[in-house]
Amino acid sequence: MSRITDAALADALRAGGRRALAQAITLVESSRPQDRPRADALLATLAPLTGKAVRLGISGVPGVGKSTFIEALGLHLVGRGHRLAVLAVDPSSQRTGGSILGDKTRMELLSREPAAFIRPSPTGGSLGGVASRTRESLLLCEAAGYDVVIVETVGVGQSETAVAGMVDCFLLLQLPNAGDELQALKKGVVELADLIVINKADINPQAAALAKSQFEVALHLLRPASPNWSPPVLTCSALRQEGIAQVWETVLRFHAALFGSGELASKRAQQAVNWLWTLIGDALQQGFRSHPAVAAAVDELTQAVIAGSLTPTAACHRLLSLYRPAG
Repeated sequence: MSRITDAALADALRAGGRRALAQAITLVESSRPQDRPRADALLATLAPLTGKAVRLGISGVPGVGKSTFIEALGLHLVGRGHRLAVLAVDPSSQRTGGSILGDKTRMELLSREPAAFIRPSPTGGSLGGVASRTRESLLLCEAAGYDVVIVETVGVGQSETAVAGMVDCFLLLQLPNAGDELQALKKGVVELADLIVINKADINPQAAALAKSQFEVALHLLRPASPNWSPPVLTCSALRQEGIAQVWETVLRFHAALFGSGELASKRAQQAVNWLWTLIGDALQQGFRSHPAVAAAVDELTQAVIAGSLTPTAACHRLLSLYRPAG
């Protein structure tokens, strides 16, 4: 990072500086202990400027066309005067820690737009396929004046749950072969969706129409997450930019319904409380692992668990007794 003071960084970000936003996100993503107080102070300074954007989460299985869809939607938005930030979470390798970070390549047209900011961030092995500081990056984007923030998930594991817990509207992309996709009901993914969109409808319109009707029937069997909204099912072709305007209009209707009822404010407040407890859990776990007595004993006790000479419960109690001595 260039040698810019934290105050100057905050001022440049308030003014909508893309470079300042990129530097601020790098700061909050930093794993260096000395950067954490600076990141916290920056977030506290900018907090009054946050909360005004439409927060949209987008997920779907690999191959569903998330990047193409986000680019099509993004071009639609900037063409109508919006400023769009895309936080595209990129999966990190469990072996090397590396990641592809190719979202700017896959959204080439959108990345050229001055009103669009695309930030690919590695998950760093965090649970749920969501970068550990995605929530903070979202707030920084809002402080920089972006009125729409999209969080794209890797579409695997618990990523849907993690993203749904930080956005206003959760959009689930599906392919037009509902027979397989309805299996998502078993994972509860469809229950999280505020909007389901069947992408690539141009490939097989009949299959897309069938998938739409099947999902509509399936949704009737589920209790809506909100008393003010029943999740609709739409079809589109991101490649041909067909149906994109209708998707955005539906997102706005969802936002208006929750805002008008006061549910949006309650939802964001609960998300903030959940975030608080997540941070507390992370801090406690980090403190536990770095405790000298725990660090000295954990390998031996782990091997005992592997060998079967000690139960995980007994090992847990021993480690906790080292971390929190009796008396």
